[in-house]
Amino acid sequence: MKFLLVFDFDHTIVDENSDTWIVKCAPEKKIPNGLRKSYRPGHWTEYMGRVFVYLGDNGITEDEMKRTMTTIPFTAGMVDLLGFIGENKELFDCIIVSDSNTVFIDWILKAADFHKVFDEVFTNPAAFSSTGYLTVQNFHAHHCAKCPKNLCKRRVLKEFLDKQLERGVSYTQIVYIGDGENDLCPVMFLKKDDTAMPRRGYTLEKKISQLAQNLSPVECSVLVWSSAAEIMSHLKVLIKE
Repeated sequence: MKFLLVFDFDHTIVDENSDTWIVKCAPEKKIPNGLRKSYRPGHWTEYMGRVFVYLGDNGITEDEMKRTMTTIPFTAGMVDLLGFIGENKELFDCIIVSDSNTVFIDWILKAADFHKVFDEVFTNPAAFSSTGYLTVQNFHAHHCAKCPKNLCKRRVLKEFLDKQLERGVSYTQIVYIGDGENDLCPVMFLKKDDTAMPRRGYTLEKKISQLAQNLSPVECSVLVWSSAAEIMSHLKVLIKE
C-alpha cells in the first residue's frame, strides 16, 4: 500500500508566489512598469527570464537572491505536514510539479531541511550563468491547449506514473494538492479512487466547482483545505484504512 502525494509549490507549500517574492531584491523592491507589462498570458517563464536579466543588470547577486528566497513563509500547517510525511516515507511517495524553478525550490527546501521529503521535483530548469545572471528555461514542450506553454502538469504526472509502473511501483491512491488554474489539467486526469485537494478560495477550487455546476464534475473526490493541518488529517485517515 503506497500513496502518491503530488504538490504544487507556490501558494501551496509556500504561502506566496516565489517568482513575485524575488522582486523584494530589486531596487526599491519593484520592477519597472514597462517590464511588468511585457508579460503575455501563457508565457510566464519568458517573462521571468526578463525579470532575472533586470536583477542581474542591477547587480543583484546569487547570495542576495538566496537570502531573500529563504525568508518566504510556508503555508499554515505545512511545516508539520512535511514533517509528518518525512516520518512516514515508507507509505508516501511525494513529488512537486511546479511552475517555479529548480533554483528557488532547491534553496527553499534545503534551508528548511525538507528536500528529503520529496522524491522528485518537476519544474522549470534554472541556473546561474558565468556572468552571475539567473537563467530559466521551459520545463518541456507539449501540445496541451489547456496549459501554459512551458508546462503541462497532467503530462508530467502521467509520465511519472508510467515510469513508476515500469519499476513495478503502483499507487493505492493519488492525492493532488494545489491551488492554481494550471492544476486543473492534472486533476481532471485523476480517477475515482484519487483525491484532489484544492486550496480554499483559490482558482483551482473555483474551477472544480464550475465544472460541477456545468454537470461535468471531476472523477476524483474533492477535499478543500485552508490549513495543511487538514491535509494531514486526511492522510492519517488514509493510512488507517
